[in-house]
Amino acid sequence: MIIEKYHFHYFLIGKFNKPLILFLHGFMGNINEFDEAIKLLSDDFDYLTIDLPGHGKTQVLGEDEYYTMANTAHALIKLLDELKIPKCFLVGYSMGGRLALYLTLHFPERFHKVVLESASPGLPTEAERLERIKLDTQIGKKLIRSFEKSDFADFLSNWYNQTIFGYIKNHPEYDRMLESRLQNNPKELDKSLRFMGTGCQPSLWQKLQVNKIYMLLLTGEYDEKFIDINTEMAKKCEFAQLRIISNVGHNIHFENTLVFVENIKDFLSVAS
Repeated sequence: MIIEKYHFHYFLIGKFNKPLILFLHGFMGNINEFDEAIKLLSDDFDYLTIDLPGHGKTQVLGEDEYYTMANTAHALIKLLDELKIPKCFLVGYSMGGRLALYLTLHFPERFHKVVLESASPGLPTEAERLERIKLDTQIGKKLIRSFEKSDFADFLSNWYNQTIFGYIKNHPEYDRMLESRLQNNPKELDKSLRFMGTGCQPSLWQKLQVNKIYMLLLTGEYDEKFIDINTEMAKKCEFAQLRIISNVGHNIHFENTLVFVENIKDFLSVAS
């Protein structure tokens, strides 16, 4: 569907006789990011999944500014309008979690409850944001030099060596996940990183303090960086609760899909 300067690729599954969940994937993910979780949730929920700008088959038809978080968020709200979805649940992972938080804080009337997996409100100071932009620019240069599939595969292998991912490379489905990531276009990923990366997104820390939408914050035991961030988020927002999932790193829904789904069902089924 074409919405303004976006040609969105999405799946909408359901007969609108069940609650609907909008899923937002992480950096280098795509529309299939949550497939295994959705299989376990489909008896109880309808769902909408989307390739975010710079990922999968979604195309940005305008200038680079349309990769930004603010423009992407507004376009997603218009997509929900076109699909006649006035209100839904929202689940976002990592980059998709940051976008989900932005949507929650700017369009609270559109969401019942929100699950943020390994997400953050961004960086609180200008100095931190500038430093992160430098880092993301360096990462982006490596991406656009991935001329061959083997180059991109090497980039991904190095990416998943990061401490936050724990022991993800030991997962029996790691190679399958890698193959899914390889379907993306490195040049498009570079634009996503440069315009919707943590350094570029507006800090949401202050708006988080006045949020009144119930949020579940999920982090993995091996992801100490995001445990610290989400602990602080839970302190600042009385409507947020934090759960730390054992024996996983940053990508909880991949490493332990069953526990991820159990937490979602438990949280979404309880009346606020």
